[in-house]
Amino acid sequence: MPVTVPHTAVVRPQPDPQTTHQVLMVRPARFTANPETLSSNAFQHPAGDAVMVQVSALEEFDAYAEQLRRAGIQVTVIADCHEPHTPDAIFPNNWFSTHTDGTLVLYPMEAANRRLERRPAIIGQLQQQFQVHSVLDLSPFELQGKYLEGTGSLVLDRQQRIAYLCASSRSHQQVLNVYCEALGYRACWFNATDAAGKAIYHTNVMMNVGSQLAVVCLDAIRDAGQQAMVQRTLADSGKTVLPISLAQNAHFAGNMLELRNRQGLPVFALSRRAWQSLSPLQQQVLAAQGELVIATLDTIETQGGGGARCMLAELFLSRRQGAAA
Repeated sequence: MPVTVPHTAVVRPQPDPQTTHQVLMVRPARFTANPETLSSNAFQHPAGDAVMVQVSALEEFDAYAEQLRRAGIQVTVIADCHEPHTPDAIFPNNWFSTHTDGTLVLYPMEAANRRLERRPAIIGQLQQQFQVHSVLDLSPFELQGKYLEGTGSLVLDRQQRIAYLCASSRSHQQVLNVYCEALGYRACWFNATDAAGKAIYHTNVMMNVGSQLAVVCLDAIRDAGQQAMVQRTLADSGKTVLPISLAQNAHFAGNMLELRNRQGLPVFALSRRAWQSLSPLQQQVLAAQGELVIATLDTIETQGGGGARCMLAELFLSRRQGAAA
């Protein structure tokens, strides 16, 4: 059974690493646009035959996982189940996160069918293969209608212990406060909207914070004071900011993730649409940071409203001795 860690700030002798070489991905069984998330996710545009959508999503998933492996990333793939139907299972980073102190966090999800993604078998596999010392189970907040959807809601500066979060129906301040108290983070909370004025549903589709570079759609933060606060917080934590426009953000340019390969060198994962939306100068800045994994994810992005970063659940846990890689 999950054990909730005490809600007291954790004191760490040294900063956590910002990036990891290990990720978990969930291979879809019945990928479709999720009707339960359409109202809050303006990035979803469902269309087409369900069978062909699943076939295309599988092709994109498999190619992406292989690209990551070739770049030196250790990829653990878990197959989704046909029943119950979990159309968004391909985005596992929303329901769990892992941390270098051995903590596994389980998150409260807004859509009822997304709560089914917290499969005991996946949790058990993580506990069997990795050193999980404690579980912070925030999922009971669902009973109160309060949500915090993992590293979709939270963009973490793990080195500086800062949790960036844009307000939406999927991110509740009380749950954020519990998370920050338990794991020793401080919150940087702001409002962000798309070009149509709709709240951006997850922080990780409008910003990414890496070891040195932060890619942020500052134009989405309409309040001048909040925008200045985010810029100041990033600058004070030593990050170089690469601004992207609202139009680029609509093409998932904010939805990227910095990883590191076996040699400890940076690897940036993003979609083809995101890459093509960037200007030559922005591409040059990003390419100078490390190796690029540019994945074709047109079906997954269009149908699911999530992209390259959403598909990756970072594994910061130590692997148990003898556990298969």
